Amino acid sequence: MRGFLLTALPILVALFSIAYYYTSFTHTVFSDPSAKDIPSSPSMLNNTIKNTMSKALHHAKITAHRSSARGHSNHGWLDTYHSFSFANWYNPSFTHFGSLRVLNEDRVKPNNGFPTHPHRDFEIFSYILSGELTHRDSMLKKGAEGGQSDRFYRMHRGDVQFTTGGTGIAHSEFNEHNKDTVHFLQIWAIPWAKGLTPRYHTRHFDDADKRQGFVNILSPLKGGVEATAEQEKAAEPTIPGTIPIHADFVMGAGIIAPDSKFEWTVGAKATEATKRKVYIHLPMTKGGKAKIKLDGREDSILLEGDGAFVDGVNAGDKLSVESVGEAEAEVVVLDTA
Repeated sequence: MRGFLLTALPILVALFSIAYYYTSFTHTVFSDPSAKDIPSSPSMLNNTIKNTMSKALHHAKITAHRSSARGHSNHGWLDTYHSFSFANWYNPSFTHFGSLRVLNEDRVKPNNGFPTHPHRDFEIFSYILSGELTHRDSMLKKGAEGGQSDRFYRMHRGDVQFTTGGTGIAHSEFNEHNKDTVHFLQIWAIPWAKGLTPRYHTRHFDDADKRQGFVNILSPLKGGVEATAEQEKAAEPTIPGTIPIHADFVMGAGIIAPDSKFEWTVGAKATEATKRKVYIHLPMTKGGKAKIKLDGREDSILLEGDGAFVDGVNAGDKLSVESVGEAEAEVVVLDTA
């Protein structure tokens, strides 16, 4: 017995030492606050690293606004979705987001549309996705905006028509095409002042540019809230080549190919306001085949018709938008204070 103990004792001591060393090592690693959530399996470790590394804006709160949560009405001639409370649809959770007040995604059948109606004290713009939309308002003059007529401006894909309602303006929007449905976004923003002089602008933004990165569409009037009459007339935007808007508001658009990624610079270097809100919208243009991921987050994947509230971000932050669907994704960005 004594011989057995003498033989076994060194082995037991060695085993005990190994066990003690291993226990101490693992305890030291996992008791470290910076490492206490490290998973025990390689697959879990890979997932954790992937999710942590891809989430660039840790301070941002991203909340999906699903298409199914939008207001929806189909009037036969008009099939419309409301991201925010509009007309007969009201949801207290979706009244506005910063100065963004209305985002409607409309399809209007041929030879139908919205007859002349008034607006005041809103910045209103239409972004044409497909088809043809004819705009008439009380401000149009012969030869203006392409010289099409003294009574109308006919818009197609890539065109953006912008109106400052101000003290009051009347306009109509009709699909006068005989065959094609027009698909467009109508967006309203709350201006920084009431009683502005009504104005309108129309510009075209090429798809080729949108496929290279986000293209700035709107930016604040350079003269700001205290703009003089001369600055109002000059209508110079903060970002050259964009349409000026009377709000701390920037709009961008991009067309992202599958497996490609664009970055949106919050504030677009057009504003001094640090705290920002960004709304992302993915229009229904590809029959459900487009899909995007925001900030690399698996819980922030948007399908067609979905939007997302991005809150808690600062001017200069980089928000990644990745196309993860089968078809290219046309993404609209609405960036507001």
